[in-house]
Amino acid sequence: QVQLVESGGGLVQAGGSLSLSCAASGSISRYAMGWYRQAPGEQRELVATISSLSSTKYADSVKGRFTISRDNAKNTVYLQLMNLKPEDTAVYYCNAKYSRWDSWGQGTQVTVSS
Repeated sequence: QVQLVESGGGLVQAGGSLSLSCAASGSISRYAMGWYRQAPGEQRELVATISSLSSTKYADSVKGRFTISRDNAKNTVYLQLMNLKPEDTAVYYCNAKYSRWDSWGQGTQVTVSS
């Protein structure tokens, strides 16, 4: 089971961009990877997923603005966030799933000011 470490969060103005990274401790080639987010007082929600074959899915709220990608050679998954809105403010978590294994990172804060 891999360990995950997110990075790249921060404070940005509305309309700005950020790039998040999720570095895994081992090979992620067999894993389906995903980004989730949790705003204060809200449930954790799916943002985007990418399968082991690089098929992607997005939440309707981020389609056309966010892009998930993976680099198996670097054991890293990325989330490019563009045209950010204040409602994108949340802690963003990386997730890795394979068979019975389900790993989460510690999260990285994204704050979008209006």
